[in-house]
Amino acid sequence: MLNLQALRRQYALNAFSETEAADSPFDQFKKWFHEAVEAQLLEPNAMTLATATHLGHPSARIVLLKEVDAKGFVFFTNYESRKGAELAQNPYAALLFNWMELERQVRIEGSVEKISAGESLAYFQSRPKGSQIGAWASPQSRILNDRAILDKRVSEISTQYADAEVLPLPPFWGGYRVLPEVFEFWQGRESRLHDRVRYHRESGNWVRQRLAP
Repeated sequence: MLNLQALRRQYALNAFSETEAADSPFDQFKKWFHEAVEAQLLEPNAMTLATATHLGHPSARIVLLKEVDAKGFVFFTNYESRKGAELAQNPYAALLFNWMELERQVRIEGSVEKISAGESLAYFQSRPKGSQIGAWASPQSRILNDRAILDKRVSEISTQYADAEVLPLPPFWGGYRVLPEVFEFWQGRESRLHDRVRYHRESGNWVRQRLAP
């Protein structure tokens, strides 16, 4: 058995100060995201999405960021999945980007809204055809008694749309946008004395503050 208490590393690549942080957390995110892409990290747009039921029971999973703009962060999923059901009950979420090769994390919290059907359609039909078929075939988060059930459904839909270049948008599938209320940028530092800079809104403006590690 590994000695988990002995597993540790020192973080010493960079420092991050609230005085050097961009005025806008969106600009700061785009800067760090660009650096993650330039560093050729595996799936730099992978993010943990945490949701909760109306009773506050949490769940988390990895999804992919597919758009970021001045309004928020967009991801796509089956609306009838567990995350979709929880967002229907409690339309708030937290996101976490973990770029450990750069010794960085970004945390985002905010409310969540569905994007328009037109936006969802445009993205859906830009996906590989196999992914479009998979979205139609999978009753996401529901119990499957056998993998063969899923495979049969994929085969049926593949046959149905064999001559089509793109599939129609499933009525149960589309995008969500997380509308940030809080950002936190984390830069690892030596001796666990990490740099943490939080942005939050006050009177419509973004205010940034340093947090203790």
